[in-house]
Amino acid sequence: MKAYCVKCKEKQEMESTNAVFTATGTPGTRGTCSVCGTNMFLMGKTEAHEGMVPPENTKRKTKKEKPRSGKLVIVESPAKARTINRYLGKDYKVVASVGHVRDLLKSRLSVDIENNFEPSYRVPNDKRSVVKEIKQLGQKADEIYLATDLDREGEAIAWHLMEAAELDPERTKRVVFHEITREAIEESFANPAALNMNLVNAQQGRRIVDRLVGFQISPILWEKVRGGLTAGRVQSVSLRLIVDREREIEAFIPDEYWSIGAELIPEGSGQENNSYLANLTHLDGKKLQIDSKESLEPILKDMETARYEVRKIRRGTRVRKPYPPFITSTMQQDASRQLNFSAKKTMAVAQQLYQGIDVGNGGETGLITYMRTDSTNISDGAQEAARKFVQDKYGEAYVPSEIPHYTTKAKRAQEAHEAVRPTSVSRTPKALKGFLKKDQYRLYKLIWQRFVASQMAAAVYDTLSVIVGADGSEHAYVLRASGSKIKFPGFLQVYDRNNGKTSKAEKDLERIPDNLLESQIQELIKLFPEQHFTQPPPRFSEASLVSTLEENGIGRPSTYAPIMGKLIQRGYIVKDGRRLNPTETGFIVNDLVSEYFSSIVDVGFTAQMEIELDQVASGKDQWQDTVREFYGPFSDQLDFAKREMPKIEPVYISVGKSCPECGHDLVQRWGRYGLYIGCSDKPNCSHTEKWVEKIGVTCPNDGGELIERRTRKGRTFYGCDNYPECDFASWKKPLPEPCPSCGGLLVAANKNHAQCTVCNLEFKLDEIQKVSG
Repeated sequence: MKAYCVKCKEKQEMESTNAVFTATGTPGTRGTCSVCGTNMFLMGKTEAHEGMVPPENTKRKTKKEKPRSGKLVIVESPAKARTINRYLGKDYKVVASVGHVRDLLKSRLSVDIENNFEPSYRVPNDKRSVVKEIKQLGQKADEIYLATDLDREGEAIAWHLMEAAELDPERTKRVVFHEITREAIEESFANPAALNMNLVNAQQGRRIVDRLVGFQISPILWEKVRGGLTAGRVQSVSLRLIVDREREIEAFIPDEYWSIGAELIPEGSGQENNSYLANLTHLDGKKLQIDSKESLEPILKDMETARYEVRKIRRGTRVRKPYPPFITSTMQQDASRQLNFSAKKTMAVAQQLYQGIDVGNGGETGLITYMRTDSTNISDGAQEAARKFVQDKYGEAYVPSEIPHYTTKAKRAQEAHEAVRPTSVSRTPKALKGFLKKDQYRLYKLIWQRFVASQMAAAVYDTLSVIVGADGSEHAYVLRASGSKIKFPGFLQVYDRNNGKTSKAEKDLERIPDNLLESQIQELIKLFPEQHFTQPPPRFSEASLVSTLEENGIGRPSTYAPIMGKLIQRGYIVKDGRRLNPTETGFIVNDLVSEYFSSIVDVGFTAQMEIELDQVASGKDQWQDTVREFYGPFSDQLDFAKREMPKIEPVYISVGKSCPECGHDLVQRWGRYGLYIGCSDKPNCSHTEKWVEKIGVTCPNDGGELIERRTRKGRTFYGCDNYPECDFASWKKPLPEPCPSCGGLLVAANKNHAQCTVCNLEFKLDEIQKVSG
């Protein structure tokens, strides 16, 4: 038996041992050090204590339980805590956990596969003080309320808080709310519920499956390709979609086709400004198909001498229904298209609007409902308020006779959330503009307009369609001229994606003469043949990828934004404007994962996994069964990949410089945090340099290279590579073309215009590029 010797200052064997009990009844062993003879004592029960009766505890006093008082409320973020605190009385203390307080250990798998996939959770070091404080406050509180977000992840955070802080289940209640307003808070605290363990278990199952995939595939990629690579259940499917689309584009062979427009004028009108354009649609009763210039020439020759006559004039109306209110995916898509926001930025700004902002009423106020949702539901109260607002602002005609109801296009809308909407329709964007930052205002305005429009009447268009027949000596032709104009704007009064610009259909309608009659002969002024080529499918943008994931039932509203970040961070894709292009690394990783883990990147399999997790959330299945069913085939794939996956030798690209330490070439390398410059003689030489993204523009101050840089918060700007000697910096991207007026540096003012940094004149981008080209 060994014990610590205070004189030897290390553990030594204990001699002359004697089993004893302390005055409080705690078992222990007394003895002496075998080296120096110093007395030693070791706490703990041994075989020698068997049959011995401990003395009665006369020293330890039972602690009196302190009386509890007050009510503790726990949320995730300080901003949310401040807003909620406004609506609760002085008896409530609101604290923030600052996100997750417990998770699987990062350093190991943390899932006991042999023991029914039992997870090992740990409180990170930076959260121990938070958990300790919550535990102490929980012991003193009379009632405890877990007010984390209302989705599965929020339910799991609440459960982890209970477990980590050892909160008493009998005193702990769960409250959820779709919006942070006084009415919603008061209602939720008046009707608390128990923790929903079905939702917790669904989130546990998702987290464990994702850990099994990522933690076990990633090391294989490190060994076979390079370090810093990862694979993930949803991440790998997203990468496959992007890579498959790129290959589809590369393999695409364009087909030639021609269209023909005819400028016509009513016979005898004599006014050329009374002409209109009709497009050829049918040739000899069949849909037009001209695939070469050789086929086109005889048709043009025949049409030039044909007799044109108005066969039919159809006037009517067309109804255009409003868009549904936003869900997470549609909000990200429209923010990308209209505001040029990334998915990550959209969710960050939406989080600020949800958690609360001071709008001049004495504290933070939640401005929108919960932003992670796949439901288009709207509460009765919000609909009534919107209808009254529309009636007062725009008139009775703009209020639909029936309250609109929408269904989501998502395959599975989970948890009965509400759509993303303003918490009060009376808080117009104009009224809040002075209190919001620019990005907050732009996103709030988009959400407000979309919601109000969704509760308005449909737009009505007047339509006109003119069918012109032409009889040639060789063929019979059918041409069509059509257009439309708004008769009643309806919801477009508030939410018009054209931003009030005249549409092509309206311009076409303006050109069609009012004096056209059926059977009226038309004179041909000119034919306009135009060559076209079929186009490949477009590369994914963040918006279109999110839409595809949603349509296929892959991922959840909370996962869309992080997926993009991981793909870019790992070097699998790069953003070219709004388009997502796969890199060489992305192709390699996708091909390996697709070949050796085919089910992981299969769209149908991933969607089926979401359905099975839904079954867990509804209480129909156990999460362990779901994980076990997945892991059996996956484990066989792991073993096969470890044996058979080939090793891909890395190709290092020289950066055109020598290593200052050993003279070897410096090359591009990938590390845990992305691209960097390293010595080609690694591991013999460990020299590294930061990778800089040159944009091909010379610094106007000292002639150095302008490079892309990032602030501490991740915002992109452009500066000189000679910093700090040169302090040139610009938020707007510099352009290689010089200013046409003064020769100064041009920067991209927006997607259509460039601005000179010297004379401040603006120019159209396409015109500048034509001149330079």
